[in-house]
Amino acid sequence: MGLRIGFGVDFHQLVTGRDLWLGGIKIPHEKGAKGHSDADVLLHAICDSLLGAACLGDIGVHFPDTSAEFKDIDSKILLEKSVGLIKKEGYRIGNIDSTLCLEQPKIKTFVPEMQAVIAAICGIGIKDISIKATTTEKMGFVGREEGVMAYATVLLISSE
Repeated sequence: MGLRIGFGVDFHQLVTGRDLWLGGIKIPHEKGAKGHSDADVLLHAICDSLLGAACLGDIGVHFPDTSAEFKDIDSKILLEKSVGLIKKEGYRIGNIDSTLCLEQPKIKTFVPEMQAVIAAICGIGIKDISIKATTTEKMGFVGREEGVMAYATVLLISSE
C-alpha cells in the first residue's frame, strides 16, 4: 500500500465588507478574508496539501487567481476539483489534520459543521478530519487581526 503525506498552508488578509468563510461555512464576524475566490483559508490549505501529496503542484497551478473563471468561486468547488485530481492519480484520502490561526472569532462551535462539509466533499468520515484552532497570543498579523491563516496535512493512500 502506497502512502503519501502532503502539507498545505494559506494566508488571507481580513477586511471589512467581506464574508468570513472557513471550512466551507460562513462564520458570523465583522471581517472577512480578502481574496480572488471566497478566500476560505482552511479549504485552500487542504487543497494544497492534497495536490502536494500527489505531486500535482499547488492551488495556484490549477485554480490561478488571474483567471476570471475562479473569481469569487466557492472554495468547496476547488476542494471537490482537488479531490478529483488526486483520485485520477490513484489516491484516496486517509485523513486530514488542520489548524486555523486567528484571534477572533472563536470557531470551536463551528468545527462539527466544517467537518461534515469537508467529509461530504472528500468522501471520508467526520472522524478522519481534525480541525483545531489557535491564536498567536496577539503577536504578528494574526494577533493584530489583520489576517487569518491555516495549515493542513493529509495522508493519501494509493487505491491500487
